[in-house]
Amino acid sequence: MKNIATALVQAQKAFAPALKNAVNPHFRSKYVDLASCVESVVGSLNENGIFLFQTTTEHPDGVICETSFLHESGERLDCGKLFFPAPKHDPQGFMSCLTYIRRASLMAATGQAPASEDDDGNSATRQYQVIKTVDGLTDHLSAINAAADEPQLIKAFKEGYAACKGDEAWQNTIIKAKDAMKKKLGAV
Repeated sequence: MKNIATALVQAQKAFAPALKNAVNPHFRSKYVDLASCVESVVGSLNENGIFLFQTTTEHPDGVICETSFLHESGERLDCGKLFFPAPKHDPQGFMSCLTYIRRASLMAATGQAPASEDDDGNSATRQYQVIKTVDGLTDHLSAINAAADEPQLIKAFKEGYAACKGDEAWQNTIIKAKDAMKKKLGAV
C-alpha cells in the first residue's frame, strides 16, 4: 500500500474545495452536487496516478455504494460500503438515492467537506432519522439475496437479524430482504 498511500497524500494536497453549486428547490437550500464533488478531486487523483471508481450493489430497499481508488502500480484501496434506503421505490427514488449516496461516499473517502454545511440531506433525514453503516450488515443482505433455497434463506436471515444488535431500522431492512427473497424462491 506504499505507492497508493503516498499518491493519495499528494493528491489530497491539491484537492479543490467542493463548492455549493446546486439548489434544492423544495428546501430552498444550496448543496454540493455529485459533479462538483468529482470535479474537485479527480484531476488531482489522476495526476498522481490514481483512478477513482465507485461500485454499487443491488438491494431491494435502497443502494449500497463503495468508493475505491486504483493506483497505476496496481495497488487498490476500497473505502467501505455504505447503504442508504431509497425514499421511494420507483426509478426516480432509486436514482435520487444513487446520486446522493455516491456523493456522500466520495466525500467521505476523500475527506471532503462542503465550503459550509451542506443541508441537501433534509429530505432523507426527515424520512430516516438515522442512516448509518453497520459493518458486515451489507454482507448479510447479500447472503439473503443469494440464497438458493429456503434453508439457506433461513440461515442467512437468522445471522443477519442477530447482527443488527437490536437496531430496529436494520432489522426491518433484513426482514424486508428476507420476505422479498422468500417470495422470489416461492415463484421458482
